[in-house]
Amino acid sequence: MNRLLPLFLLPSLVLGAAAAGAAAQAGVQPASAPSPGPYASAVEASRGLIWERMAEIGIPGLSVAVVVDGEVVWAEGFGMADLENSVPVQAHTKFRIASISKALTAAAVGRLVQEGRLDLDAPVQNYVPSFPLKRWPVTTRQIAGHVAGVRHYRGDEFASAVQYDDVVDALEIFESDTLLFEPGSDYAYSTYGWNLVSAVVQGASGRPFLRYMWEEVLDPLALRETVAEHIDSIIPGRARFYLRGRDGRTVNAPFVNNSNKWAGGGYLSTARDMARYGSSYLDLDLLEATTVEVLWTPQTTRDGESTGYGIGWSQAEVDGVRHVWHTGGAMGGSTILTLRPDDGVVVAILTNLQSVRHVELARSIGALFASASHP
Repeated sequence: MNRLLPLFLLPSLVLGAAAAGAAAQAGVQPASAPSPGPYASAVEASRGLIWERMAEIGIPGLSVAVVVDGEVVWAEGFGMADLENSVPVQAHTKFRIASISKALTAAAVGRLVQEGRLDLDAPVQNYVPSFPLKRWPVTTRQIAGHVAGVRHYRGDEFASAVQYDDVVDALEIFESDTLLFEPGSDYAYSTYGWNLVSAVVQGASGRPFLRYMWEEVLDPLALRETVAEHIDSIIPGRARFYLRGRDGRTVNAPFVNNSNKWAGGGYLSTARDMARYGSSYLDLDLLEATTVEVLWTPQTTRDGESTGYGIGWSQAEVDGVRHVWHTGGAMGGSTILTLRPDDGVVVAILTNLQSVRHVELARSIGALFASASHP
């Protein structure tokens, strides 16, 4: 049974006192609202950590959501979704989730594996015949785990403004390049590897990638606030995106067209939807337990060294606690989705400022809610 329903929404505005942060440019007071009973102290402590981090870094807007044992127990917006028009972050504000898109696409891979329609260890050409043969065979497991030797961005490719109408078309960016190394011999993070994963999903399913994602992942999980970022679409609640200029000021992020990397970093979503998505792994709402372990289990290179990364997810034990997560960095966005599987706690943090690390903040918030739920 799907129990992932939000309990309440708490939009907040930035404190004028936080003048060092870009969010403080709004100069307004935060909205007040009661904290949820059993998690009141965790919420208040988390708010303090968030305000401190936003002021320290100058984050314009941030959204956070926490799920405990399948229930959204906290979802709140901080700061500004749009600085120029003084639009505050709300629970429905959509941010670029960046590379969390890889974790989202991992569910599509898992569904196809469960149905016997995708062999992770078969050559990718079984599903994408147009992809050129390389010196060595390349498998879906390898490209999804960043051990295939597919390259990452070069030059100004991160700021691509090119429209691609099909995921196979976007392979032209890198498909003719040689591999960086023999697959399985090393690790090199590659968003373009996940471009190829999206083409595999399309080929294995027989449906366009975005359609398959909607019909088999987003719709079954009722993730109504998660969408591909089509540049010509009116998307309610879409935030504006920012970065730091050379002089340290907050500036608008340049225009980008993310149709070149739907699976690698092309989705928009809310923190609430992403926390619910993470919780679906704990509740086995979409995938079987054995499939989840396949996606979460870190791969190893040929010499036996763990990469720390499975298929769309990183996993490690930190201070005796198992964490499963994915971070994201987009043009004008920084994100994290992190799970504590043994505690049933999921934390999602989405922001509209580029190049911000949220790992420590998310883990601190997760620890607060884990302590509150298991005193």
